Amino acid sequence: MTRTSLSRCSRLVAVLAVCSLLLAAAAPVAAVSVERTDVPDEGEVGSQVTATATLTELYDTYETWQLAGSTDLENVTWTVTFRNQAGDQIRQESYDGREFSGATVDIEEGTAEVRVRVTGTVPAVESYSYDPQQSFGLFALRQTREGGSAEELANVTAGHYTSDSDEAREALDSARATLDAAGNPTEAEESFDSAVSAYEAGNFDNAVTLAQRAETEANEAQSDRQRNRLLLYGAGGLVALGVVGGGVALFLRGRGDDYDKLG
Repeated sequence: MTRTSLSRCSRLVAVLAVCSLLLAAAAPVAAVSVERTDVPDEGEVGSQVTATATLTELYDTYETWQLAGSTDLENVTWTVTFRNQAGDQIRQESYDGREFSGATVDIEEGTAEVRVRVTGTVPAVESYSYDPQQSFGLFALRQTREGGSAEELANVTAGHYTSDSDEAREALDSARATLDAAGNPTEAEESFDSAVSAYEAGNFDNAVTLAQRAETEANEAQSDRQRNRLLLYGAGGLVALGVVGGGVALFLRGRGDDYDKLG
């Protein structure tokens, strides 16, 4: 190999080495693992709910850091429990309010798992939405460092409703299923869209009425199609019978002519 070729190879190796270092530096660091346990999908406004999250793989980034959390729940209590590798409790901290911070996670303390439990009252609905359903922030957790940036670990939402809005949603869900089964007839779709608009405006009685109308229209449209299909089948059957009957008549007539000739 010539000196020029060796020089080019050396430069290529150097470039590849630099690229590898840059890629390694740019690669994302593995985050803390968060397992959601006992997390409700939804809750009625004014009711009390509890959600729990378990944090493991705590030291992929830092050996010491702080945990912070926030929620849209009201009358909130946070309970943060620190456990060692054997599952024994090291310590437990409690916080009140929608936000907490400063819960220190330290490898020297032997913490291998952090369990966060938040309990509070489901907040009122500010704006209703059918699809997707209106929701609130159940809890969010962040990893923070003093003087450094914060990294989001979890952001969990849940649906919330009142008894009236829940009744309207059930009527809308029932109508939606019926419309889909009926092939989404135009008139029924228009009534359904009006029902959704009423729901999102908070007019739940009107939403129920319109949803039921949409369901009735869908059922009627489906019945009409089935009746027309039966009529079509019936007409086809009559035509077939006519053809068969005509064939039989011609056959019998031919047999009659044969007998006349024999006679």
